[in-house]
Amino acid sequence: MTCPAAMVLVVDDDASVRKSLSRVISQAGYRVEAYTSSREFLARVPGPGPSCLVLDVRMPGITGLELQQTLAGAVHEMPIVFITGHGDIPMSVKAMKAGAVDFLTKPFVRKDLLDAIARAVAKDARDLGTEARDDEIRSRVKLLTPRESQVFALVVTGMLNKQIASELGIGEKTVKVHRARVMEKMQAGSLAALVRLAYAGGIIVTEA
Repeated sequence: MTCPAAMVLVVDDDASVRKSLSRVISQAGYRVEAYTSSREFLARVPGPGPSCLVLDVRMPGITGLELQQTLAGAVHEMPIVFITGHGDIPMSVKAMKAGAVDFLTKPFVRKDLLDAIARAVAKDARDLGTEARDDEIRSRVKLLTPRESQVFALVVTGMLNKQIASELGIGEKTVKVHRARVMEKMQAGSLAALVRLAYAGGIIVTEA
């Protein structure tokens, strides 16, 4: 099912192709923005919600593959569906290895395009959900005091309270207090849950 909030961004230097793609994609229920070049696309103001990029491979200036490389360094990497009238196997392999969702050669079947877009939008929705969750976990980590952070890092290695107390040079009862506060602030109901949060929050976890 098409997500009503999904945005599909089309980048192609051919006006007729942009018009045709925009019509097909909008008829499928997506919002569409079309750009004449990679530079024009990069100058846009990103919007919220899941999206994907339908990108021509060969364009003047920054090519589609070069734009893919540029976007790979972004905090959030938008899924790409490549389209081309001059595709070859090495080019498609390079694009797919770099993470493209699909590589379609013109003329392509309308269903193939929409299926590829649906996969790309679904991937972006999953990625955005994961990123939002990880951001929330990192915000919880920031609530910890320096000592609580130390206890957190040691607890998730499987160390016992008395071992942590010895490691940090504090009393076992103090460790228990810090440990309880860590569990509360991290909203973890068990040690297993705390370990999962440690990975997501960037805490270095050492196998016990």
